[in-house]
Amino acid sequence: MPRGPGVTREPLSRERVLRAAVALADTEGLDAVSMRRLADSLGVVPMALYKHVSDKDDLLDGMVAIVIGDIPVAGAGASRRWRAAVRETILGARTVVLAHPWARRAIETRTLRTPAVLGHMERLTQLFLGAGFSADLTHHVMHLLGNRIWGFSPELFNETPGKPEPVKRRTSGEPDPQDYPGIMLIAADARARRPDATGCDEDFEFDFALDVILDGIARLHRSKWDSTTRTVRD
Repeated sequence: MPRGPGVTREPLSRERVLRAAVALADTEGLDAVSMRRLADSLGVVPMALYKHVSDKDDLLDGMVAIVIGDIPVAGAGASRRWRAAVRETILGARTVVLAHPWARRAIETRTLRTPAVLGHMERLTQLFLGAGFSADLTHHVMHLLGNRIWGFSPELFNETPGKPEPVKRRTSGEPDPQDYPGIMLIAADARARRPDATGCDEDFEFDFALDVILDGIARLHRSKWDSTTRTVRD
């Protein structure tokens, strides 16, 4: 579309390209993000994008960096209250990631440790080290937290709320509920406690797991745990 007299187009920049890609993924999903589709949304030709992102992987890395950049940073003196600061940081990450439904998939498929990724890991690492954790314990604590530092937890089965799985033909036989009394007991108890729920409360489960992990980490810190002895003293 031709521009009128005196009308100037905002110049492209890496920041503008990445934020436009995030907005596109937010509204249309990650699969909709292509160089051509992104160029159309910005009103430029696809080749113009390559001055700012080298390829699709670079674009996705940058989109993840934009999201991570929105994670709240713990304030001064956070290491003196390390447990609360770690909890706030991780729950802040969860809030940010859940605001972008595509972000978990993008984070899980990234293989490059960008400055944004390393920066978030460094901030959490410093909360532990600043509280007097040994480098040894901090190393293993970060492994223990795993994907939870990004605000999501590894589940046995990833179910999409509100979207029942299509019925598929089974070749392994139909399960008989009577063969799984423990699972049925847990399911019945959960339904009784939350009769209106359509599935597990993922936020509750995330908070529960995080609190249990942080309790265990605090215990290891108090006991001066060391990986060479693996001794835990109450």
